[in-house]
Amino acid sequence: MILIYLIVGIFASIVGALPLGATNIAVINTTLKQNAKQAFKITLAAGFAEVLLSYYALHCNMTVKIFFDSNQWIQILIAFSLLGIGSFLFLKSNKKKSEKKSEKNRLKTSKYVTGFLLSLLNPPVLLYWLVIYGVINSYSLNLSIESSLLVLFLFFFGVYLGKLTTLFLYSKFSLIIKQKFENINTIINKVTGSLLFFIGLVNVFKIYFI
Repeated sequence: MILIYLIVGIFASIVGALPLGATNIAVINTTLKQNAKQAFKITLAAGFAEVLLSYYALHCNMTVKIFFDSNQWIQILIAFSLLGIGSFLFLKSNKKKSEKKSEKNRLKTSKYVTGFLLSLLNPPVLLYWLVIYGVINSYSLNLSIESSLLVLFLFFFGVYLGKLTTLFLYSKFSLIIKQKFENINTIINKVTGSLLFFIGLVNVFKIYFI
């Protein structure tokens, strides 16, 4: 019966990681422009950051929700940053001369740091976990920071596995796409830029109209 916490952790993490976000886009982008091995480094670090976020949400609960609701400038900053980055990538020209240099620079960048920061600096995910804990406890699972170490370990291990599995599948799907397109770099810049811009617009809409 105690394994239910592992299953719940996996399921909740998968549901939270399925919507296309900055981390998912980074995994797709890295898989297509570099390789699946580099993308997996992002996945490993992102899973760890997800555990930290879910733990922090469990520890602070309503305090975190009130903080983000009362500091709307954080949400606005994130939204307009996504709009800016998305526009830059979409309008960016793909120059062949700089491809080798940029490829070397990308390989030097720590994918672990990229995955960790993209996953950690994500307020919507924090709010998602606050909601999830409310749902979990409504089914009498009684998950809290005071639960036994075994229960907490199983749940957060499930969270890690769920995040890992979802991002890994995103990477595998990207490889299928890569085999069907030749000018993949230009396409990825356009798609990535469009997605980030769309996410930014959604955040702006939520801030000002909801």
